[in-house]
Amino acid sequence: MALIAPRVAGALPADDAQKLRQALDGGTDITVFVDGTVHRLPPQARDAVVDLLARFSRGEAVTVSSVEEMLTTSQAAELAGISHTYLRNMTDRGEIPVEYRGTHRRIRLAAIMAWLDGQKKKQAAEGTAADDAPEAGRGQK
Repeated sequence: MALIAPRVAGALPADDAQKLRQALDGGTDITVFVDGTVHRLPPQARDAVVDLLARFSRGEAVTVSSVEEMLTTSQAAELAGISHTYLRNMTDRGEIPVEYRGTHRRIRLAAIMAWLDGQKKKQAAEGTAADDAPEAGRGQK
């Protein structure tokens, strides 16, 4: 997936920002029209649009950019907080799915996030198991 360069939009003039702030204040219905057709945005998109508008209403400049869904092994390792070598070894063992672009490994962001979620659950389960384990020597005389 090719990324489009970030787009920077300057702050709105104060009058426009104030009007937008008043329109957003307490409002819950955000309607999007594309070529005269009404579109209901899924929650993620709606939240992003509301956040964008709220920033404009505060007089902030805004940058819009994409997030790469396919990561290099270095990017994935940095995100996961592990070494590049450890990550490559996990991909070799099939613990984290990998795709190849020529000879280069690429890892989906969703795969790293799923692995991180699994690690958190595993740590929570180990913590619970340690809490439930009898203390050494308890009950012995």
